[in-house]
Amino acid sequence: MKNKNTRMMLMVVTVVVLVSSIACSPIAVVDEAELVEEAVSQEMEVETVGSEPASEEPVHVTQSAAAPEDAPVSDGVLTEVEIEGLLFMREEEKLAGDVYRYFYDLWGNNIFQNIARSEDTHTNAVLDLLNQYGVADPALAEPGVFSNPELQALYDELTALGSQSVKDALLVGAAIEEIDILDIEEYIAQTDEADIQLVYENLIAGSENHLRAFVRVIGNQTGESYIPQYLTQEAYDEIVQSENGAGNGQAGNGNGRWQN
Repeated sequence: MKNKNTRMMLMVVTVVVLVSSIACSPIAVVDEAELVEEAVSQEMEVETVGSEPASEEPVHVTQSAAAPEDAPVSDGVLTEVEIEGLLFMREEEKLAGDVYRYFYDLWGNNIFQNIARSEDTHTNAVLDLLNQYGVADPALAEPGVFSNPELQALYDELTALGSQSVKDALLVGAAIEEIDILDIEEYIAQTDEADIQLVYENLIAGSENHLRAFVRVIGNQTGESYIPQYLTQEAYDEIVQSENGAGNGQAGNGNGRWQN
């Protein structure tokens, strides 16, 4: 877990540097609800969650996500790396939702509340996989509390950073989504299980939608262009210029990921 720990520390440092680099221009009036609604509606299209009306309850994305017919038949036994990936992503997606709810309670911005609901679909999709493969769920019910000590430390640091201002909180949100994309790309390359790959692809698509929403709100409120903190400029440009998220791998810039 040294890999993840290093990446987490650099994540916090990078967010702090980016905050200091953005001019403190007056906050513009922006229809934030419209931006968030657009991002979430796009994600609903990508994640194949069925035709039921949206509700307050978490949606289990994998219920309607069928593996391709020509996918190799699984023997039902996961490797240690595959299990590690599921355990980590279950709590990392929970972290995102918990951080966003914390920021919504603090600042009242709708983008945090709406994307937090979407993160519920992400963490529950991973939970479905854990249950399917008989792996014990590491996630704790209490908000802001994690079994993984590194994620616990990261949650504490990110909520403290985002408590300084709305702008700080929005930058934290964008950083979380960049890191999510890179982590999922790393794990998807380490599994041959079609159902896990499909869920991971959906999670990447959702994170790309969330990143676009945060970037647009940051731009409207600061008047500055967002600078990617972890993705390469090329990968970032491809994401923000597309209408629906679609992870294509190899997006990291090698400077700031939680690496050895």
